[in-house]
Amino acid sequence: MTWTLYPISEFDRFTQQWDALNQQTGNHPLLDSDFVVPLVAHFANPSNDKLAIYGDIANPEVITLLIKKKFGTWETFQPSQAPIGLWLQQKHISTENVLAELKTKLPFPTLLLSITQQDPDFFHRPAKSSNINTLDYIKTARVTLNGSFDDYWSARGKNLRQNLRRQRNRLERESTLTELKILDHADEMEQAIIDYGKMESSGWKNELGTAVNINNSQGKFYRDMLANFCNKKRGKVFQYFYDAQLVATDLCIFNEECIVILKTTYDESISTSSPAMLMRQDAFNYIFDHKLTKRIEFYGKVMDWHTKWSDEIRTMFHINYYSFSVLNR
Repeated sequence: MTWTLYPISEFDRFTQQWDALNQQTGNHPLLDSDFVVPLVAHFANPSNDKLAIYGDIANPEVITLLIKKKFGTWETFQPSQAPIGLWLQQKHISTENVLAELKTKLPFPTLLLSITQQDPDFFHRPAKSSNINTLDYIKTARVTLNGSFDDYWSARGKNLRQNLRRQRNRLERESTLTELKILDHADEMEQAIIDYGKMESSGWKNELGTAVNINNSQGKFYRDMLANFCNKKRGKVFQYFYDAQLVATDLCIFNEECIVILKTTYDESISTSSPAMLMRQDAFNYIFDHKLTKRIEFYGKVMDWHTKWSDEIRTMFHINYYSFSVLNR
């Protein structure tokens, strides 16, 4: 077996093989072609980035998307919108061996190959050797759907439960009605992203120039990607309202394995309550009640607020393969 390289623009030709391998190796929604195709369309560099397939083209052992970084360095294609590096691999395959073979197929010289941001639940962390090393990335949290929402909620800390109860009581005293709305049709996604972008642009992300906007690549990606998932009944946009005012939004994709909260925004002008936290409580209740999936994934660096919602924390990692063992000492 050997590697075959293609321009990344040819990824559309191999989505069937990609999805088949994803099904065999964990079935992750972030590695579904419905996520990857718009990611490539809006963020890839067709003249530089590569699609690499290892083994039989019809039934590959490994598939990845790669981007050339600085001189002699390649890594998995991974725009900031993708929480996991785009690498799919059969479990019986040696990561070190296929990286060694891949190095010989990439343009000379290749000094370093990196598989970025891998989840230990879906990818085995290889042992260190003279050529391969791994590096901790971030700790991330999840919620496993065991039992009912009431079981889950009663196991949360007293401070979280009391804090949200106080907020709801205050809103009720102020005659403010709260409502969770769920958008899950493809034709609703453009307006959902417009509304999301307006809210995010009113906050600190607008000052940094990182806010989602329906007219920028980020906004177009989320619109197209969410529409893909909604067409297969696997996309959800949770919106939270105080009366008629939109105050928080979660963008989510899911399958039978997990639901991923991709992005969250909220009205930063509200100081007497936390609309994002209230939305999350109601959204989790919906996910539990509808038995939507097996796990809820945050895929962000664990913050203090994550620990109030989850006791399940694990460490994601990078894999680095060095052409010369001396570079790994």
